[in-house]
Order: sequence, then structure tokens, then C-alpha cells
Amino acid sequence: MKHKGLVILKIVVFIICLALIIIGQKTAGKLELGIMLVGLAGLLGLIYDYNRKFI
Repeated sequence: MKHKGLVILKIVVFIICLALIIIGQKTAGKLELGIMLVGLAGLLGLIYDYNRKFI
């Protein structure tokens, strides 16, 4: 059950990070750049978590 909850949490985080990138891309500015960078950092964190078990 713990594993299933963790997978659902990762999917939710992925959708939120993707939404941040898409929302930040619609206009230009420092705030939007920051929003996109937060989304990118979240996606990189998810990729790191996935690849950590293969190292």
C-alpha cells in the first residue's frame, strides 16, 4: 500500500510541475521564469529519484 501511495504522489507532483512550466511559458518576465525554473527543478528531482535505484 505504501508503494502505491508513493506512485500516486509522484504522478501528482509530475502534473503540477508540468503545469508550472506550461503556465510560466505563456508570458515573458522574471516571475514566469522563476515559475518555470521551479517546475523544471521538480521534474529533475523526479528523474533523480527514479534513476537513483539504478546507480
